Amino acid sequence: MKRFLLVSMLLLSAGFFGCDAKPASNQPGKLSQETNTKSETLNEELARRKDVAKNLRENYSPPPSPKGSFEDSGPNPHGFMPMSRQPLVLSSMPGDGQRPGEGQGPGIGGEKFDKIDENGFIAVNDQPLSTFSIDVDTASYSKIRFYLTSYRRLPPVDAVRIEEMVNYFVYDYPAPTDGEHPFAASLEVANCPWNPDHRLARVALKGKELDLTERPSSNLVFLLDVSGSMNQPNKLPLLKQGMKMLVDQLSENDMISIVVYAGAAGLVLEPTSGDQKAEIISALDQLHAGGSTNGGEGIQLAYKMATDHFLKGATNRVLLCTDGDFNVGTTSTGDLVRLAQEHAKKNIYLSILGFGSDNHNDSLLEQLSNKANGNYTFIDTQQEAKKVLVEQMAGTLVTIAKDVKIQVEFNPTKVAAYRLVGYENRLLKAEDFNDDKKDAGEIGAGHTVTAFYELIPFGTETTANGKIDDLKYQTERVPSEAAQSDELLTLKLRYKQPDSDTSTLMTSTIVDDGKDFAKASGDFQFAAAVAMFGMLLRDSEQTQKTSYAAIEEIAAPYAGGPGASYRAEFLEMVHQAEGLPK
Repeated sequence: MKRFLLVSMLLLSAGFFGCDAKPASNQPGKLSQETNTKSETLNEELARRKDVAKNLRENYSPPPSPKGSFEDSGPNPHGFMPMSRQPLVLSSMPGDGQRPGEGQGPGIGGEKFDKIDENGFIAVNDQPLSTFSIDVDTASYSKIRFYLTSYRRLPPVDAVRIEEMVNYFVYDYPAPTDGEHPFAASLEVANCPWNPDHRLARVALKGKELDLTERPSSNLVFLLDVSGSMNQPNKLPLLKQGMKMLVDQLSENDMISIVVYAGAAGLVLEPTSGDQKAEIISALDQLHAGGSTNGGEGIQLAYKMATDHFLKGATNRVLLCTDGDFNVGTTSTGDLVRLAQEHAKKNIYLSILGFGSDNHNDSLLEQLSNKANGNYTFIDTQQEAKKVLVEQMAGTLVTIAKDVKIQVEFNPTKVAAYRLVGYENRLLKAEDFNDDKKDAGEIGAGHTVTAFYELIPFGTETTANGKIDDLKYQTERVPSEAAQSDELLTLKLRYKQPDSDTSTLMTSTIVDDGKDFAKASGDFQFAAAVAMFGMLLRDSEQTQKTSYAAIEEIAAPYAGGPGASYRAEFLEMVHQAEGLPK
């Protein structure tokens, strides 16, 4: 009945509002030619969505649990329940009831998050180029969900990485069609929902899809943490359940090794064909937690196995499953990062699956992922394990492009200042863009990547960062002839094929046709709502004109888009956060 009501409301909202939830027609390298028509104001549009958000929230039905279970998982794999019920608290709550702040960096015990300083506005006249690495990690979103559902409190500010929240979702972006590039790029711009005086530009990437029959052979090394800190229901039992889901998807074209580490590292399973599922699962079933965590020794052994059994032209990857609480042996972040970087250059990549709370070292795991051409997810439920290891298996395991960099040049006659939303720890120098020795992120098969820029239009007063005094010995920059065009910005991308050390350049431009936010594509609006949620959780100074209710009103009509159950869950998370104290 709830599912019927949810579908009914989605259909009703689409017909009632007359909103087209299809993505913008912009194709890679082409510009939207939509005529700018006068539309209702954003406030009027949002007001008409209130009933939709309310009904979706009241009739939300969580996604079904996959077969199999682990202790204390409960009927809902993501833990959502009516506000009157008490949640299962899987570990002690951090702090004394107050909302925790930034983390401490790598260390022993306690949640650890790197401090994030939010990007501010930058004057185009002073810094016309914005350069950063892509990021397909999603760990932050799952960690936020865990705090809201298990701790019933807002997450630490520095646990919130907006780019990982936005990139958690699948979007219906234009896919590559010519076979020349492994992914396609598209642009869209509309009014900014949290500040209607500003514009919001979206950069969107879509990786080519791979059918399971097209997936290349793989040499996978499962590196599993079986130390004493993993002896919790949401750690080793959930880890084993997730690995079994992945094993079910493997074939005779895959080779699996299992390395475990606690006080010392050991080889549990020699390289074994993926069709020998009973043997692999038996090895997983014998694992038990105990001892301290010598993660450094385990990583070294895992990389040795991956190197010794390297398959040319195949996927060679280490899957590290841990809470990150490395407390003996090599605990230096720098040492571990250098080890991961060294093997990334040999095309042995790293996927990190984080588990648990209480002593989860997000700081270390994120840095390892960022520096090792890897991806980092946080597994808090069986459903999340299924999403990462089954539904998005190709994206998790198969790299289609590495060292993907984005550089945007803004037209100073159109844009006074800009602000990149998120990606604070992925920023690059302008000169890094053309430096093929500079590391950047990877994109997997079928992955979508989204980045937003908040723009202050030319002629608008701004106190953007980077403003400098007039120069004494030279005049200001003189705009080129191209600046007189209607182009808002130029997008440039560089990437390398997985087996190449030379980058390829892609370029695209867009004209701002003055589109209202309410006329933007459904994916644009939903992703913007997710970014707004992240800014509110971070207490961003940019969110003075928004609220949790406004986020629900924007996202609700598009909760039936790609990955509908996850989008509906997002609405429930926003509603839960609204009722919690800061």
